[in-house]
Amino acid sequence: MKKLLVVMLSLVVQVAHPLAQSPSKRLLTLDDLHTLREIGDPQISPEGNWMAYTVSTGDVKADKRNSDLWMTNWEGTRTVQLTFSKTSEHSPRWSPDGQWLAFLSSREVEEETDQIWLMNRAGGEAEKITDLKGGVLDFVWSPDGKRLALIAKDPDPEATPSKDKSEKKTAKPIVIDRYQFKKDEEGYLTKLRQHLYVLDLAARKAELLTPGDFDEALPAWSPDNSTIAFVSKRGPEPDRLDNYDLYLIDAKIGATPRQLTTFAGPDCHPDWSSRPAWSPDGKTLAYLQGGEQKLIYYAGYQLAVISATGGAPRLLLPNADRNMTQPQWSAEGGSIYFLLEEDRTTLFAKVAAHGGKLERLYSARCEIFAFDAHANGKIALLASHAQEPYNVFALENSTLRALSHHNEAWLAKLKLGTTEEISFQSKDGTSINGFIVKPPDYQPGKKYPALLRIHGGPVSQFVNEFMFDWQYFAARGYLVIAANPRGSSGRGEKFSTAIYADWGNKDAQDVLAAVDYAVAHGLADSARLGVGGWSYGGILTNYVIAQDQRFKAAVSGSSISNILAGYGTDQYIREYEFELGTPWTSRDTWLKLSFPFLQADRITTPTLFLCGKEDFNVPLLNSEQMYQALKSLGRDTQLIIYPDQYHGITKPSYARDRLERYLAWYDKYLMPKSASTATK
Repeated sequence: MKKLLVVMLSLVVQVAHPLAQSPSKRLLTLDDLHTLREIGDPQISPEGNWMAYTVSTGDVKADKRNSDLWMTNWEGTRTVQLTFSKTSEHSPRWSPDGQWLAFLSSREVEEETDQIWLMNRAGGEAEKITDLKGGVLDFVWSPDGKRLALIAKDPDPEATPSKDKSEKKTAKPIVIDRYQFKKDEEGYLTKLRQHLYVLDLAARKAELLTPGDFDEALPAWSPDNSTIAFVSKRGPEPDRLDNYDLYLIDAKIGATPRQLTTFAGPDCHPDWSSRPAWSPDGKTLAYLQGGEQKLIYYAGYQLAVISATGGAPRLLLPNADRNMTQPQWSAEGGSIYFLLEEDRTTLFAKVAAHGGKLERLYSARCEIFAFDAHANGKIALLASHAQEPYNVFALENSTLRALSHHNEAWLAKLKLGTTEEISFQSKDGTSINGFIVKPPDYQPGKKYPALLRIHGGPVSQFVNEFMFDWQYFAARGYLVIAANPRGSSGRGEKFSTAIYADWGNKDAQDVLAAVDYAVAHGLADSARLGVGGWSYGGILTNYVIAQDQRFKAAVSGSSISNILAGYGTDQYIREYEFELGTPWTSRDTWLKLSFPFLQADRITTPTLFLCGKEDFNVPLLNSEQMYQALKSLGRDTQLIIYPDQYHGITKPSYARDRLERYLAWYDKYLMPKSASTATK
C-alpha cells in the first residue's frame, strides 16, 4: 500500500518489481498452481523475536489444500516448520508468556470440526484441549494466559455418527422457520447457533457464557481479564437486519451481557473479521462502524471508539470515506493502527486515539492483507505486489524486509507478464481505473487477443496483488484487461452506490470503456476479445454480452441473470429487499435487472457457464437457466458443474480444471490455431 498516485487521464503507470527478468526464465504453467505457497496470518511472539504464520499448499495426491504452521526469527535467517500433519492447522496464537502456541485443526477429530490444539514452543506433540462437538470457530487468549475465550457452534444432532458404520440412518426432515434460512458452506440455517465459551486451561474445561437463540462472534478480553467484548445481533427476528452491536459480559458463568453500541447499523460486522480492540488501560474499545441499513454492503466501514462504560461512539476519521479494517492499539495507547482501503490498494496507517490526521505508515503500490504490531515497535505486514505473491515482511523505516521466503526460488524461475495501472474515461466521462497485464514477451505495436476480467462483489476491487489467473492468461499470449467499475470499493461510498438497484448499466459502461482504452492504444485486437468473471464478475459478464456483441467468447462463473430466481433460493434475502424491494411491490425493478435472461436472444457470444453444485451464494439453478436459454437459442454454450463445491472452488483438481476450461474456451474462439497445442 503506497501513497495514492495522482493519475492523469489515460496515464499508464508501470508497477515496478525487484526481480529482474531474464531470458532463461520460463513461462507460468498450470503445474505452478500447486507449487505456489500461500502465506497468511502473521503473529509476532510476545518477546518479539519470532513470527508464527501459516503456509498453504496444494496436495495433488489427496486433492485438497493443506495448511501448516511455520515460524521464522525476526532476522528472517532461521525458518522452522512446526506442523506436518495431513490435516490443516491454522489460526496460530501465542500465549501471553510465549511458551505455548495454540491453533485450530480438525486433525484426529471424527466429526472433522476444528478444535483448539496447544503446542509447547520448546517442542513435543501438540495436545487437543477442546472437544466441542459443533467445532470451534474462533478463540483468543486471556491476558494472564489462564483462559481462552472461544466461539463454538451448537452440535448438529443429525451429524452424530452411528456406532454401526454399516447402518445407514434416515435423516430427519429439515425444519425451517427463520427469515434467512440459507448460507453458503453452512447450508440450511436452523436453530443451531454459535456461542461464546470460556475455557479454563488448567481444568481443560469449556463453559458456556451466552446461551440463547443468538449468534456471537469476535471475542476480545479486557486487559484486566475480567470482561469479554463480543459481537451479536439481538432483538426480534435479527435475521431481518444486519444490526450487529458490541456487547460486554463478565467472564464468569451466569453473567448477563450488556449492550455497548446502539447504532442502527452494523457495528463490527463479523464478515469483516475485525475484532474489537481494547485500549491498554481498558477504558475504551476501538471497532468498525458500518453504514445505514439500506446501503447494505455498499456502505463503508469507519474506525470508531467508544467508552467501555457506554455512551456515544466517535468516528476517528469521519471524512475519510474509505473502508478501514483490523484496528490495533499502540502499546502506549496513544494511537490506533489499522488498514485503509484506497484505489487499487490497501495501506497500513494509524491515527491518534482522539482522532485527527491520518498517517500513512506504508502506502506503496501493493496490497496489505494483515498485520501485527508488537509492543517493542516491531511491525509485520502480510503484503503482495502485482508480480509477487503474499509474503510476511518486517516494516522498518518505511521499507519492507522479507521474513518469509517460501516462493522466492519459484519466482526466480518465472518470466511474468508486466502489470500496469491504467486510467480512462467511461461513456459519461467518469474516470475509471484498472490494470493491464501484457504477455511476458510483449512486442510494442503488436495487437494481442485480449480478455476483459471482471471482479466479484460487486463492492470489491482489483488491487496490486499477485493474480495467478492473470499471469497464466498472459503466459498463453493474452493481454489481460481489468477495471474497477462503479460499484467497486476503494473510491468512497458515492462510487460504490452508483449502481444501487441499477446493475449492468454504469458498471457495464465502465468495463467496456476499459476495452475501448486497450483497443484505442493499439494493445488489444478488436477482432479477438473475450470476457469473463466469477460471482458478480459472472453476473456483469452476462449483462455485458447482452448489450455488446463484439466479444467472441465469454466465461460466466457462478452467476445469475433471472434475478427473480434468486429470491428465496440464495443467501441474499435481506440485501434483495433493502436494495430492490420485494418482487410483488417492485416488479419493474426486478424485471429490469433480469434483462440478460428475459432478453437472452440478444446474446450471440459463445458462453461457458460454471458453478459449484452446492453453491448457496449464487446457486447452480441460475447458471442452469442461462445455459438452457442459450442452448434453446442454438448458441454455442456449455455448463460445467463442480460436485461438492460451494461458491468458492477449493478442490485443487477442480481449480486446475476451471483454468484449463477457461483457456480452452478462449483459445477456441480467439486463438483457434493454437487451441490444440496450448501448454497446460
